[in-house]
Amino acid sequence: MTHYVYTSVTRISDLAAQEFKVQPVDSAQWQTGDYVVGRVLSTAGVMHNIELPSGRMIEVFEDDLVIGAFGERMATLEAVGNWQAITNDTFNALTSAGLFGQLTSKSSFMPALMSLHYVGHVTRSSKRVGMSDFAKNKTEQTLSAPVILIVGTSMSSGKTTSGRVIVRMLKKQGLKVVAAKLTGAARYRDVLSYKDAGADAIYDFVDAGLPSTVCDVPMFRSAMSKMLSVIASNRPDVVVVEAGASPLEPYNGDTIMKLLDDQVCFMLLCASDPYAVMGVASAFARQPDLIAGGAANTEAGIELVKKLTGFSALNLMEQASYHDLRQRLMKALGGVANP
Repeated sequence: MTHYVYTSVTRISDLAAQEFKVQPVDSAQWQTGDYVVGRVLSTAGVMHNIELPSGRMIEVFEDDLVIGAFGERMATLEAVGNWQAITNDTFNALTSAGLFGQLTSKSSFMPALMSLHYVGHVTRSSKRVGMSDFAKNKTEQTLSAPVILIVGTSMSSGKTTSGRVIVRMLKKQGLKVVAAKLTGAARYRDVLSYKDAGADAIYDFVDAGLPSTVCDVPMFRSAMSKMLSVIASNRPDVVVVEAGASPLEPYNGDTIMKLLDDQVCFMLLCASDPYAVMGVASAFARQPDLIAGGAANTEAGIELVKKLTGFSALNLMEQASYHDLRQRLMKALGGVANP
């Protein structure tokens, strides 16, 4: 029996439990989200860690068969690539979660990415099987709960860390909290950390059938419409939404801001430095309610943010800031929060 390594983009599927075949498919028929099998080439000197459906990380070895999904990544600080650039049946693991495509650009600070040889597509009844076949879906429901939206000036700006602080704080207030990461490139560990922080339910764009949110706006809107219905079905008191990367990058962060605009009661902007705050804040009509992240790591940073933009900033890594943060959140949530 053939042994496969299932990456975390397969966590929404039944591939590990139900039979399927692996068949080569002409590249003209390939699509974003297709589940494909790649044979690991040499692992010497390259990143060869894979994130499993549980979120646990393992090392794979040469000749292992790994199931991931075709997608696109446009990371400003790490790697860029897409499945459309694949030639000669060789591609890369653009994320450890199983986002597969051809690497086209990489930061010199990042190790080499693992290469795989295309074995074939996952098929059933001779038809391609993809992530969209397993996307969560609910009868259309309107999300009425208030949303705390977390955006950033770039990847690795402190969004997920800040989100965990907020989720914990809201749970201590006795609220039912759903946390979701709705833009970015597949990596289950981020949204799992919200569960660790106490969120009652967690979701991300993978649940909506997307390997990343670098896709056309109609596809993204359709996926998010279903996702927001799923979130609404939990009947949360509040939803904490992280928009991965930054709203100015091609991950549809600006689109999710528009989709959620009427529900957003508080927006946190996580910035890598005080000057980055100016760039993102000036690009959108909606202004942040608070600044966090690297820009607020020191008193000097906090003061410079205030001087440059007029916005307040808090270092959420210090408990001394929690009282101020709690007051701001409770004021924004109004009568939703318990006394």
